[in-house]
Amino acid sequence: MQYKWLVLSNTTIATLMAALDTNIVLIALPTIGAQLPGASPSILLWILLGYSLVTAVVLLNFGRLSDMFGRVRLYVIGFAVFTVGSLLCGLSQTGGELVAFRMVQAIGAGFLFSNSAAIITDAFPPNERGRALGTNQVSIVVGAVLGLVLGGIITSTIGWQWIFFVNVPIGAVATYRAHRDLRELARPQDQEPIDWGGNALFAGGLTLALLALTFGSLGEWPPLLWVSVLLLGIGTLVAFVAVERKVRFPMLDLSLFRSTRFSDTAFASFLNALARGAFTFVMVFYLQGPPDFLSPLSAGLILIPVSASLAVAGPLSGWFSDRYGKRWFVLSGLALTLVGFLWLVTIPSGAPFLLLLGPFVLLGAGMGLFASPNRAAMMGAVPPERRGIASGVGTTLLNTGSTISLGVTLAILSRSMSFQTLEAILLGKATNVPVAAADFLNGVHIVFLVSAGLVAAAMGLILWRDRGRSTYPETEAAVDVPESL
Repeated sequence: MQYKWLVLSNTTIATLMAALDTNIVLIALPTIGAQLPGASPSILLWILLGYSLVTAVVLLNFGRLSDMFGRVRLYVIGFAVFTVGSLLCGLSQTGGELVAFRMVQAIGAGFLFSNSAAIITDAFPPNERGRALGTNQVSIVVGAVLGLVLGGIITSTIGWQWIFFVNVPIGAVATYRAHRDLRELARPQDQEPIDWGGNALFAGGLTLALLALTFGSLGEWPPLLWVSVLLLGIGTLVAFVAVERKVRFPMLDLSLFRSTRFSDTAFASFLNALARGAFTFVMVFYLQGPPDFLSPLSAGLILIPVSASLAVAGPLSGWFSDRYGKRWFVLSGLALTLVGFLWLVTIPSGAPFLLLLGPFVLLGAGMGLFASPNRAAMMGAVPPERRGIASGVGTTLLNTGSTISLGVTLAILSRSMSFQTLEAILLGKATNVPVAAADFLNGVHIVFLVSAGLVAAAMGLILWRDRGRSTYPETEAAVDVPESL
């Protein structure tokens, strides 16, 4: 087998596991909230936020480490840590333990996310990268669909703990195969030290901002405290950017953003993630909450069209964008996503499946059209020796956007209903059905309206910066693969 196909097969398994883990936890979240000892609305949210936060925080540093010590080496370590973290999550006995072990799992995911795209880009020539990344994206769809269905079946039958145990055998085999089959193609850049100060500022700023958004929105902190912490977090992030401009070997390589193509595609990805990050979270509670109170399996089945349409659009977009250029596929994907969110603003309480099918298909197809050509354009904008950190920067922006999206969504929902109503919905204990459904629906509409605005901003960014340009130029070459491989 050609080496590039070994790379694609192994990184596809990594993406599959990550996608499976995301949706399988989301669909089980209401059940976890009702059954796990010590669960509360804040614990429930930090099962998601803790994972997303750690992944976002470590990605830039892990991208730098991969450039220093080898992408494949850290990729293999990531597989092992993710597998062990999954086992620990399934063994958790309290809400606090599950949050902590999800963070262990996230460290492994950080190694996988920061290296997968770079390893694929190294192995494939420019005219095949879009197709390779599009094929890799199919695993996102398969994992998303399996997560929705398996999560519903497992949670409804043998218990939510098994949603984590399913990762263990897959991860063990994939770790061994990655160690045996993959090879380093890019020369390590081991002369650059770690920017520990930048890491501390980024981690501290993002953590403070998310703590303020969650605990402030849930009414667990007084207004003066959470506003002060939020401002401190934002100020810390501003200081992080300022420091990175002066550090010789920064954690965030701002020189990458001198490329218009890299900066445009990276910020478009961030805005898209900010818009879409909380979509499944909102719909899980919309479907499993009042007035229908669907089972986890029924809710998962209803959400499948999102993943199915992505499965069709993703590979086609990657293949055609290699031939006809990436820009219009990126814009078309954002346009479909915009229409899908605006459509969701009109859905009523307890909407039937057929009424949800249209916007779900548009959102899935929009993501499929957007993701692989945008990612291929981003990775093609940097030289081979910088693709590890570029992959880390791109994925950090994506995960940071998704993480902040959860916090912003919670803040919007908390302003649309009382804390008691929001707590009852999150923990699956909504008793006053008419009031809870009406208040929650109002918050859902506002969330999707904000999402539509963010997608429109991403479209405006690309159209404004690329005015007069019909495509993204392709100028980079892939890393040469030795014939022995």
